Amino acid sequence: MLADARARSAAALAALMVIVVLLLGIYLGGHPNDLPGFLRNVSGAQGTVVDQAVDEVLHDYYVPLKRSTLDDNSLSGLVAGLDDRFSSYLTPQEYHDFTTSAAQQFQGVGVTVLSNKLGLEITQVFPGSPAAKARIEAGDVIVSAAGKSLAGKSEEAGSALIKGKAGTAVVLGIRHDGRDRQVSVTRAEVVIPVVASAMRTYAGKKIADVALATFSSGAHAEVRAAIDKLLKQGAKGIVFDLRHNGGGLVVEARLIASIFLPDGPIVTTRGRTQPTVTLTAVGDAIPTSIPVAVLVDKDTASAAEIVSGALQDRHRATIVGTHTFGKGVFQEVSPLSNGGALDITVGEYFLPSGRNLGGGGIKQGAGITPDVPVSAQPTAKTDPALTAGLRVVAAKLK
Repeated sequence: MLADARARSAAALAALMVIVVLLLGIYLGGHPNDLPGFLRNVSGAQGTVVDQAVDEVLHDYYVPLKRSTLDDNSLSGLVAGLDDRFSSYLTPQEYHDFTTSAAQQFQGVGVTVLSNKLGLEITQVFPGSPAAKARIEAGDVIVSAAGKSLAGKSEEAGSALIKGKAGTAVVLGIRHDGRDRQVSVTRAEVVIPVVASAMRTYAGKKIADVALATFSSGAHAEVRAAIDKLLKQGAKGIVFDLRHNGGGLVVEARLIASIFLPDGPIVTTRGRTQPTVTLTAVGDAIPTSIPVAVLVDKDTASAAEIVSGALQDRHRATIVGTHTFGKGVFQEVSPLSNGGALDITVGEYFLPSGRNLGGGGIKQGAGITPDVPVSAQPTAKTDPALTAGLRVVAAKLK
């Protein structure tokens, strides 16, 4: 009996010890810094070198600092070390602004931008917008917004700092011809003309002139409606203007390319952890007998390059203008536990021919080489690229 009692006591004690060790392990697993130094070294639970460095600075630096500030700086430095102009770290506030800006997408200053090593280069200023009233011009670079540097920011992160509630002001740092100035711009509801169209006549031929500003949600429907309307009015060919178009949604690129391509591949996406996916035409295209010219320039990027490149590779359109921007990669936003997010490059785009838009990596590449080069810039009276596009289309009409 005594032996049995001792055995039961030993079993109970062992069970209790297991529970204590388990609970202690769970706690210390989430609080490795509470372990003695020799145990941290043995267990490997001392955390990363970055965590160690942050702890040292917080403890020993001569003025007190916030851990959140050091964490933000560490993450920003991590992404900056990628040497990828398209990747960025969004602080909790920046990520909040980014995720809420969708509801305010037309509340801003009225510009389109592309990432620049100094900030955001303005590719287009919409007429009558707050930016136009502030005499901000295409080619200017926004180097700061609300006192925050935009150097190294992606288009999304930088734009989130510029956008805001209509009626509020934002101070922008503008670099124009090498000179910097500060300008206060009052945000407003900006009506962005996604599609503009007109009927042109060249050499006696009616030709549809359709321009797309951005690949926003629903853009394909507006492009198709404009094309169908002009074709019904007698247009025999199309000039599709993608100049100053910085891209947008890949799904819209697929649908817009499908307006001209009845079937077959449009673009393939591929990444180290991303599955390889080939997007093909969805059908219901206009007749392939209708000649098409696509106008491009150095600000034609991303989704706009996918469409122009696919139409070039598939011999469906003649590309007119200058070399495009050369962005052959795409990004993915991943939220972090601190409320911020990583917006990093996760894959590349490949055209039907297999070529990469950016030259095979994160560096800016040659982009799309036009079939008909036109370097002359438009003026108030002439538009050399448009004229060349009309000439190309008219020459294909009998």
